[in-house]
Amino acid sequence: MTPATAPPASATFISVTPHEMWRRSRGVLLAVLLLVVAATALAAARSGDQHGRLDPRSADRYGSRAIAELLKEHGISVRVLTTLHDATSATGPDTTLLVTAPNLLTPHQQRALRTATAGTTGRTVLLGADSPSLDTLAPGVRAQPAVPVVARPPHCSLPAARRAGAVETGGIRYDAEGLDTDGCYPAGSLPSMLLVREPTAGDTVLLGSPDFLYNERLDHQGNASLALQLLGSRPHLVWYLPSLTDPSATGSTADDDTTNTGTADGRSSFIELIPSGWLWGTLQLAVAAVLAAVWRARRLGPLVNERLPVAIRASESTEGRARLNRRANARDRAAASLRHATRTKLAPLVGVSPGDAHSPAVLLPALSARLGPAHGNLSDLLFGPAPSDDRALVLLADQLDSLEREVRTS
Repeated sequence: MTPATAPPASATFISVTPHEMWRRSRGVLLAVLLLVVAATALAAARSGDQHGRLDPRSADRYGSRAIAELLKEHGISVRVLTTLHDATSATGPDTTLLVTAPNLLTPHQQRALRTATAGTTGRTVLLGADSPSLDTLAPGVRAQPAVPVVARPPHCSLPAARRAGAVETGGIRYDAEGLDTDGCYPAGSLPSMLLVREPTAGDTVLLGSPDFLYNERLDHQGNASLALQLLGSRPHLVWYLPSLTDPSATGSTADDDTTNTGTADGRSSFIELIPSGWLWGTLQLAVAAVLAAVWRARRLGPLVNERLPVAIRASESTEGRARLNRRANARDRAAASLRHATRTKLAPLVGVSPGDAHSPAVLLPALSARLGPAHGNLSDLLFGPAPSDDRALVLLADQLDSLEREVRTS
């Protein structure tokens, strides 16, 4: 039988069984499952209570859910809106409009907000309004440098401030001349809270700092009392959270007909309906999947000969090395090892020195002279390329074994 013929029926082929596939992949599958469960739980927990600073739906330290719940207990309805169209549509004589970030509004949005509030007798509360927004939203009021937020006495005649007493205020200070105002909680002779009355409209309350509305500060000093009186003076409170994604920020007239869903027909897109916590969870899972793929896709380094701590059977050592090569899919290294061992054994049988055992120019002519010219392609068998799969590797091992037996018996 020549080396090019098929292996005998007794030869076995290496195949990966379903049990072995499960044993190899169960660790990765378990890790992925744990990541999915953890990310889902984290996203579900975060998506319900955390919405951002001064958000009345947020229960974290910088949210404002506490004051919103207190207002509801006193019969004040609280609506949370995120677009200018909804906020201006909700204004009225029985409504307090709270703008949490007036400086975030574009000039077009500021003008639209001023127009909507100037025609009503409701109240407008601006938090941390500075020069970019005061010229439009509170004409005649100038912003002065900010001061630290500390507990300050009211030092004014405004009933709401006198009843609240000391409150943690500060931030931007305000200066107004020629206007009907009440300035409270002064810092350096300038008030950090200013109430501006307008003859034909409602009043505007300027608060230099929103800190006393945070959940973590509401129970300090008279913070809760002042917040209840300023935000609960009308039966309805509109809590406006300006957003950079508001379509009205572009300043086009068509944007005034859109709602906070971001589409002209009032319908939300699928992405907008997904809570932010779920999006972050999906991103974390994607990153984990990429890292797991890189980890599993790496190739092991070359095998290193090391002195074993105990004496073991040669067959066990050979089997262990074979399993390592198989796990690393190192068919090239396994084939090279088999060919190297075969050439080393064949060289003395055909009269070739050990130094020339791995030289094709010396070994192949000696083998051809021993076996005859009719033998198969010995060059591919002993010095050929690496097998493409496990079946080809087993076939190569059988052919090398047959070649060695044939040389020994010839």
